[in-house]
Amino acid sequence: MKLKVITLLSLLLTTSVYGQINIGNNRKEWNIMTNSSVYQVKVSSGGDVQVSYYGNKLQSDKLHGNMGAEVPVRGGHVSALPVVEAVFPDGVRDMELEYVSSEILDTDDFETLKITQKDKFYPLTVHSYIRVLPDYDLIEKWVEVVNTAKKGTVKIENLQSGSVFLPENSYELTHFAGVWGNEFRPNTTKLTQGTKTIQVKDFKSYGSSTFFIRPEGENSSQLGEVWFGSLQYSGNWRVDFEKFFKGNVQVVGGINFWDQEIYLKPGKSFTTPRMVFGYSNAGTDDVTLKLTSYIREQLLPERYKNVIRPVLYNSWYATTFNVNEEHQLALAKEAKEIGVEMFVVDDGWFKGRVNDKAGLGDWTVDKNKFPNGLKPMVDQINALGLDFGIWIEPEMVNPNSDLYRVHPDWVFHFPNRQRHEGRNQLMLNLAREDVYQYLYKCFSELLRENNIQFIKWDMNKALTDPGFMSAPSDEQRAVRIKYVENLYRLVSALREEFPDVWFENCSSGGGRIDMGMAKLFDFNWASDNTDPVERIFIQDAYLSAFPANTMISWVTHEDKHQQNPSLEYKFDVCMAGVLGVGEDITKWNNEQKSIARNKITQYKEIREIVQGGNAYRIISPYNENRSVLQYTSRDKKESVIFYYQLSEYPKNVIPETQRTTLVKLKGLLPSTKYRIEEIDHVYTGEYLMSVGITFPLRGTYKSQIYKLRSID
Repeated sequence: MKLKVITLLSLLLTTSVYGQINIGNNRKEWNIMTNSSVYQVKVSSGGDVQVSYYGNKLQSDKLHGNMGAEVPVRGGHVSALPVVEAVFPDGVRDMELEYVSSEILDTDDFETLKITQKDKFYPLTVHSYIRVLPDYDLIEKWVEVVNTAKKGTVKIENLQSGSVFLPENSYELTHFAGVWGNEFRPNTTKLTQGTKTIQVKDFKSYGSSTFFIRPEGENSSQLGEVWFGSLQYSGNWRVDFEKFFKGNVQVVGGINFWDQEIYLKPGKSFTTPRMVFGYSNAGTDDVTLKLTSYIREQLLPERYKNVIRPVLYNSWYATTFNVNEEHQLALAKEAKEIGVEMFVVDDGWFKGRVNDKAGLGDWTVDKNKFPNGLKPMVDQINALGLDFGIWIEPEMVNPNSDLYRVHPDWVFHFPNRQRHEGRNQLMLNLAREDVYQYLYKCFSELLRENNIQFIKWDMNKALTDPGFMSAPSDEQRAVRIKYVENLYRLVSALREEFPDVWFENCSSGGGRIDMGMAKLFDFNWASDNTDPVERIFIQDAYLSAFPANTMISWVTHEDKHQQNPSLEYKFDVCMAGVLGVGEDITKWNNEQKSIARNKITQYKEIREIVQGGNAYRIISPYNENRSVLQYTSRDKKESVIFYYQLSEYPKNVIPETQRTTLVKLKGLLPSTKYRIEEIDHVYTGEYLMSVGITFPLRGTYKSQIYKLRSID
């Protein structure tokens, strides 16, 4: 991270402006501006750093009162949720902060306000950071605490990334939750007096820390205020929403310190992950555009940030654990014929892996399946014109493995307590340096010895038994935090050594999808549920917070609702993100292969718009028995429409069929003329957005992809 101090003569003036941070009143008041919002902070006459306002930029010139502390702490009146809770060496648990200094930094080309406070008596310094990203209408917040004493340890019982306060109003909260196979279910609830908490305690989410808060009754996707946010963290996290009697709301988020604590020794510091907060006055469509653009442009790994994602084939459903060179090559030949670009061998290639009861942890090639190693097969797959990828699950171990037999102490466990297995596996304690070094050695050798261009990184078990009894007693309850630090460190090290390898994030499907992983992984596996109907719902919610070029979706055999959807329908669903195929294509007949070949060709013609364009969820399947997605190129001259029919009802029998069938598009140039190729008709952008059209699609579980091109 590039971090440098900006020194400006203008900061010596009573009032000055540098970029997006307006500084006034002897450098003790700040208006932090984005395109739509203002975040106001000031130092009171008593030395308290206070939040004055967060919301519409038009309010920036008004005087606002004290909404709460910029860094609320445990101490004094219980008036807000604390960001910092500490215990000092003499047992004092209260804190009293006072302002020390401030400066404006350049953090990777964006301005950051750093405010330094310290406890009035004890040697603890708190640095709070606010980084402003004006074009995304976002601010990033994080906190650093420093023990400045020469002796004596400070215990940190809670340290959040940041807090914001919303003006008085009646609000509704939308957040995303779920379970395995049912990820990203949107939930909307009214915020009433008290605290609403969303959190993760076992490293598994199946939802997201992303949230939207709107004034009650405002539900337009194109109009109205929205406060929103998300956390850049992949371990245990929490976000709290405190509604006060007067109507204002505090939002605070960060690491979940449930069963965790940090002992801060003299001279040591700890920095939280970043929390993203945003504001829009243009509805949820604008929020989606801001979040997805931010992830795509600011977070995704640099090497492939702007590179078109390949069409994938994954062999799991075709072979499960019965992996061998002959069958994989047969699959690869068929994959090449239909237009696949990346061939991925899934679970089952390593020593002892004949089922899910053995082998995890022994990351050497199974000589019974591949007597000559992987290289001869990889070379033949490359000769077909395909890149090669492979599945790994570094963080887990089977008790039936050589690794566990030699190092049973390497897993999370407590003495005299059961070791709880999940999917016949235990979780390696990645907080241990020897575990980190072992995993780095295994996978750096795998990548060095084989021409692997793609890693599918899985993590199937939820965290249990988080014991680390061999660590010093003052480090044992920070084990989860150290684990995540080493996870990030491991992926970063492998990416640095092998910069041309794509990385996919998987955790029993969408169990660990967040902005923290987005900084290290090029893709997400949104769900193990590949039923096309259910995927329409999962993908609709996913696309409200994450960009399409991170969402891998496979065409498979799954048909949970016994509707026998067509192969075309399955492809159309999967083409709304990064297209993959997961069936045993050696069993496909010529008609199926022809359909697949044509669909993959079609996808390659539109994927630049899908993966790189602006996404609009025109009609959500949560609202109607159909789903319409629109992707528009950045220059707004081309657009792709995905239209999915679900069930169909007779006219005028339910509220949905009593409404118009017209579909109004978004994000086009009003005066530009567009031709819809599939119906060979020309409309102006204004007509398509203001009046709309009825797409000629009827029938249950039918789909169609429409492409619009500017003819001006």
